[in-house]
Amino acid sequence: MNKNGKTGILLLNLGGPERLEDVRPFLLNLFSDRQIIRLGPAFMQRFIAWVIAYRRAPKSMANYQRIGGGSPIRAKTEEQAMALERTLADDGHFTVRACMRYWHPFADEVLREMATAQVRQLVALPLYPHYSIATTGSSLTDLRQQLKRMHMDLPLHVIRDWPDQPRFIACLAARIQEKVAGFGGKEVEVVYSAHSLPVQFIREGDPYVEHLERSIRALEAITGIKGQLCYQSRSGPVEWLGPALPEVIQRLADQGKRNMLVVPISFVSDHVETLYEIDIEYRQLAEGLGLRFAVTRALNADPDFIEGLRALVLEAVAG
Repeated sequence: MNKNGKTGILLLNLGGPERLEDVRPFLLNLFSDRQIIRLGPAFMQRFIAWVIAYRRAPKSMANYQRIGGGSPIRAKTEEQAMALERTLADDGHFTVRACMRYWHPFADEVLREMATAQVRQLVALPLYPHYSIATTGSSLTDLRQQLKRMHMDLPLHVIRDWPDQPRFIACLAARIQEKVAGFGGKEVEVVYSAHSLPVQFIREGDPYVEHLERSIRALEAITGIKGQLCYQSRSGPVEWLGPALPEVIQRLADQGKRNMLVVPISFVSDHVETLYEIDIEYRQLAEGLGLRFAVTRALNADPDFIEGLRALVLEAVAG
């Protein structure tokens, strides 16, 4: 364990626009990344990304306006970072910071702070439990590029994935049980919603779906409740994983189901996908079709969840 030198922990996350004027440049950064979506030939990626960002910005801005005028993901990730740093206080000298991929604080900004703090080693802890090249993979590629560019030759411990980390699963299971109990013993359809991914990535060996299924099996072992997996947040002109959450909502209504619980399984904090897409857009769809609709609470800085992150960090530095 690192009792002498200081360890810097980077909580890798997507990032999000904090103000409405940030939306278009954020979308440009997002769609310019070929690891998350491939838009035509490589030399055309930036131009196509600019066109998509320009077209999508008004709708995205309206969505962010509905949840307070910007994404809370930086604030939520920084809360998680502070909580993790406090939890690790007795384990050594740790500095924990949020490190975003498509908006501030970018990797180079955080690495400069780590250099000033004179850390001796780094731990990359993605806040994506399920590995995908489009999320963890892209963030790690960017982090390594920035380390090389800044000539920071530090040991880097990478936590690649953690789909069935016991504390993570226990926290999510408790939230499922809490919400199911709120239906008063009535039959409830549990629907796990994950961020969608281009199908081509899975064909090329991306383990994302396998990791999601590992999480669901671990949850079902605790709750005893069978659920179904679906996807949300498709973006761009490619084939995406399905079924989409709106399709599942429609199918449940057509089958005469009356109660559904959505579990945002790939999201560990509140942001636009949970606060707007699920809790506003899809809630309205479900309730309009006669379904009673509930969503599990986000993990955010839940102390038990933070203990799970602590265990991941200590295992990484010990190894």
